[in-house]
This record gives sequence, C-alpha cells and structure tokens, in this order.
Amino acid sequence: MDPFISLDATAQADLVRRREVTPLELVDAAISRIERCNPRLNAVVQTQFETARLRAKAPLPEGPFTGVPFLLKDLLAAQEGSPLTFGSRFAKGFAPGHDSELVKRYLRAGLVVLGKTNTSELGLLPTTEGSLHGPCRNPWDVTRTPGGSSGGAAAAVASGMVPFAHASDDGGSIRIPASACGLFGLKPSRGRNPTGPELADSVHWLIGEHALTRTVRDSAALLDATEGPDLGAPYHAPPKARPYGLEVGAPPGRLRIGLTLRNAVGAPVHPECLNAVVATAKRLEGLGHSVLEGNLQLPGDETLGQHFMTAWACGVVNTVEGLSRRLGREPSPEDFEPFTWALYQHGLSQGLSAYLHAQTEMLRFGRVFARRFEDVDVWLLPTATEPAPLLGTFASLPDAPLAPLFRAAGFTPYCPMANMAGNPAMSVPLHWSPEGLPVGVQFIARFGDEATLFRLASQLEAAHPWTHRRPSVFG
Repeated sequence: MDPFISLDATAQADLVRRREVTPLELVDAAISRIERCNPRLNAVVQTQFETARLRAKAPLPEGPFTGVPFLLKDLLAAQEGSPLTFGSRFAKGFAPGHDSELVKRYLRAGLVVLGKTNTSELGLLPTTEGSLHGPCRNPWDVTRTPGGSSGGAAAAVASGMVPFAHASDDGGSIRIPASACGLFGLKPSRGRNPTGPELADSVHWLIGEHALTRTVRDSAALLDATEGPDLGAPYHAPPKARPYGLEVGAPPGRLRIGLTLRNAVGAPVHPECLNAVVATAKRLEGLGHSVLEGNLQLPGDETLGQHFMTAWACGVVNTVEGLSRRLGREPSPEDFEPFTWALYQHGLSQGLSAYLHAQTEMLRFGRVFARRFEDVDVWLLPTATEPAPLLGTFASLPDAPLAPLFRAAGFTPYCPMANMAGNPAMSVPLHWSPEGLPVGVQFIARFGDEATLFRLASQLEAAHPWTHRRPSVFG
C-alpha cells in the first residue's frame, strides 16, 4: 500500500520537513504510480525519472515543497535540456536551452520534476487527444476526455500520480480539466505569475499559468511560491495583501455573489451543470452569503467571440512562426493537425487592422467587465456546459477542419471572459453526476483578488469536502 497517494503536496512536504520520509521515497513512490497508471491514461508523455532521483538524493532548496514530486505541462514550461513539443509534431525533438522563470521558481520551491504531461496541440482545444502523443483518458471514465488543454496534468493529479501539476489557461485550460476530473483549478490574475522570458506580446496576456490541485491549500501555497513579476514584465497584478496560505481557512465574510447561467453564444447547458450551479447557490446561502441572479452579458457580446477568435488565430500564427524561427525550418500542413493548420491559415488571413481592432475590443471588454463587480464580490457560473465529453467529440471533419472550434465554443462559453479581462477565476469540484462524473462550478473575482477566491474555496472545501471522492484507478 502506497502511504503517500492520498496526501496532498503540503502534507508530503511536511513529512520531509519533519524528516519522517526522504525526497527519494516520495519520488520513487510517484514513479511507481506513474508506471502503474499511465499506460491506461496516457497522461505523462515524457519522463525524467533518473534525473529526478538524482535531484532527490542531492541537497534540495529549503522551500515550501522540498522533495515533492511534480509534473510540467508539455507547453510553455521551458526546462533546460528537456523536450518541449507543445503537443505538436512540428516541435518534436525541440529542447530549450534554459528554464522559464516559472520553472525556476518551481525548482526554488524544492519541487522535483518527474516529466511532462499531455496537452492538445499548441494548447488550442478543451480536450487532450493530439496526434503526436495520442489521447489522454479521464480517470473517472476512460472513454471520456479529461478536458484540455491541461488534460494530462488533470489526469495525473486525479489518478494520484502526483499531488499537483503545472497547468496553463488561455481560454479555460485550467478550469475545464479541473471540472472534468474533479479537481481544484485556479487561473490567477493577469500578471500574477511570471511569463518570462518568452511570453510578453499582446496575445499572451490571455494566458495564466498555475496548477491543478486536489486541495485549496496546495494551490494557495504554490502561488505564494511563484507569484510576482519577473524582470522586464510588461504588466503585473496588484500586490497581495498577505500570503495566500493565510487566506485558506480565513472567514470570507458575507459575500455578494452574482449567479448567471446565460452565455454569449446561447449554448444549451446540461442538466447536471445546471444542478451543480443551483446546488452551489443553496450551499452558499447556507453559509451566510447573499446570492442574486444577474447577467454577465455585456453590450457587444455578440461580436466579442469574433474578436477573441481573431486574436486567438493571430496568436497561433505568432506561435507557429516563433517555433519556425527556433527550429530553423518552415511549417507545412504535414507538420500539424488539420484544425491547427486551418486556424493558422485563418490567422494569416486576418491582417493587422483586424488584429488591432480585436485587441482594442477585448481591452474595452475588460474595462466594462470590471463594472460588473461594483455591486457583486464574486460571480458564480458553470465551468462548462456539460460533463466530460466522450473522446473523439472534438475531431476535425475532412470538409470542415475548423469544426472543433465551434464544438469547443459551445462547450466552454463561460471561461474565456476571465482571460480577456484578466480576472482570477477558479473551478471548484462540488458536484458529481449520477453516473459518477465530476462537474465543477466556476467563480470569478475582481482583478487581483485571488484572496477572496481562496477564502471562499476553502470555506466550501471545509463544508462540502471533495478529496474523499476518488476515481477507481486512484490507489
């Protein structure tokens, strides 16, 4: 019996701190879990077990997570000498010559990296079943997606391979897999975590990097270890009032919570996702909060999706051409999945004027969105419109390569607004369907106000705990 599998990262680090276990014991146990579970789930696509063992044996930094096993997403997280494919055949074999600033902070926190997790190609889809690494499967039902694009991270954490894992979110890619896999997933405010040295342009401000965790305290403590701008950062979030670890368990006060079920694309919402939000609203009222139904839709929302699509497609052009310069070769249709290539071509067709207009409209949206918090502290809404879909749901069609985009828009219409406005948002695992599928609910707070989210999430975690719920592959 593995004595560590049910422990979160904070508890594992505490064992090391008290010298009751060694980092090597934690690492070896995690490697055994990966070797046992991964053949079925395909969550981990690159391993560095021997390097991890050597790091665990050597003196480690004295940080909040000294000796705790960790996984990086195969996207954005540059690690010197380690393959970074972005989930794409085009980048297969690429290995950066440096660590990204966020990875440096993970290592300074004492984490031991065991490998990289599966992701959709360039992180574009809310599923994880790319052609390079193959489909990642949901531990709760292996016929279903774990979500995306951080699906490999979610499957690894939900199955118990590691207690938490790096993830990134530019349209819901932390929150969607959190919902699909029964995990806590927080997307921080824009600029809260460092994105250097690569990411600094006006498309990458959509991205928030952090982690998928089983407990709220792990998410808070990890953000304490990594937050803050790096040198030359073009923007950064307001300074936190105190460590996020102190917010966990702190009373949130009586919050004014707005509830909305409407979405900009008019997508239908699955009954279980509706049930999750309604049940959560009742729980919140039982905890003393005020819940009032409202409307997050804004004037011009009918065209906002088009602007997001334009900026997003232009971002694909930037990513593909950036990889082309690094690799020293031109991209071709054979290098990419049909959907990615079609989106790349769409981005090329947009032109500078369309891109700048889209950027202007999204920045305008952020200003208008901020006014929705004048009388509301937090908004409650679905994370996705349905529980985890079956694998294959987002497949391209021969005559419609962009079909996955429209399927994705109907699946996750509630997530991109937090990326466009830069607000912190979280998916909390508070509901399971009769079939045993997790269904997350989403909360969005004011820009820079992760503290309120941590206080609220920890209150919900204490009143309605979820860590006892585990898929059958766990343990």
